Amino acid sequence: MAGTVWELNTPVVLLIFNRPETTRQVFAAIRAARPRFLLVVADGPRPQKQGEVERCREARAIIESVDWDCQVLTNYSTENLGCMRRVSSGLDWVFQEVDEAIILEDDCLPHPSFFRFCSELLEHYRDEPQIAQICGANFQFKRCELPYSYYFSRYNHIWGWASWKRAWESHDNIMTDWPDFRNSRLLEKILSGRKETTYWTDVLDRVYAGEIDTWDCRWTFSCWKNRMLSVIPSVNLISNIGFGPGATHTPVANRYASMETGPIDFPLCHPSVIEVDFEADDYTGNTMFRRPSVMDRIINRFRRNI
Repeated sequence: MAGTVWELNTPVVLLIFNRPETTRQVFAAIRAARPRFLLVVADGPRPQKQGEVERCREARAIIESVDWDCQVLTNYSTENLGCMRRVSSGLDWVFQEVDEAIILEDDCLPHPSFFRFCSELLEHYRDEPQIAQICGANFQFKRCELPYSYYFSRYNHIWGWASWKRAWESHDNIMTDWPDFRNSRLLEKILSGRKETTYWTDVLDRVYAGEIDTWDCRWTFSCWKNRMLSVIPSVNLISNIGFGPGATHTPVANRYASMETGPIDFPLCHPSVIEVDFEADDYTGNTMFRRPSVMDRIINRFRRNI
């Protein structure tokens, strides 16, 4: 109805750690959206890192400035669990509390329309088991015009996303089935070409072996194993403002740092069928996962820290 004020009734999750500067900016975007339900997950400081106790405390204090009608739940770790254990255990807790949620990390700054985009599509695909999540990031760099508001992808970008309890329940954080899945060559049927298959086999082998302390690749494997797809918006709705020396996974700025965002139009225009946009996914595969990329920098970062 014209003139109706849209309200954000979908729960929002904020994942924080030791960066009050970026946390403050992301929190301001959440505050502008005024969700009725906010869940905050925080990792604990590393004792050997000078000043981290104070930075963690400062990041958590930002949450205390909620000044709108909002129920706030917190899940704060007293010890440092690391990226993989803290995010996965935090999301386990989230989906014990709510059936669906919009999820932001402390360096993923959303465009205002991101919240409505996620909220509407969470409802639209609530009972569609083929869809794992709604993404906020678009890495096509305006290379093509889409006839719809979004497309379907095999990639589940997690720089601002939304999902359901029913999808997260399929997540196997231990990657129990990875050896059999790898040996069965099923990855070749999901990805496009030998180079990308080789790339992801190497990454997932290292994640499975514990050489890379990250949760998102484990979630990606769970989605692929269960043949689930993700929704990608036709415009980029997330700007990652966390690139730099203090970042765990993105210490060096590149083309993905602080990407431009733009509004998505409403009402949304939905695709008529659920199928992968292979042209868009091939571009993503060629630019992100077949040559030195964000993921390669993650691997190299952890190699230096082992």
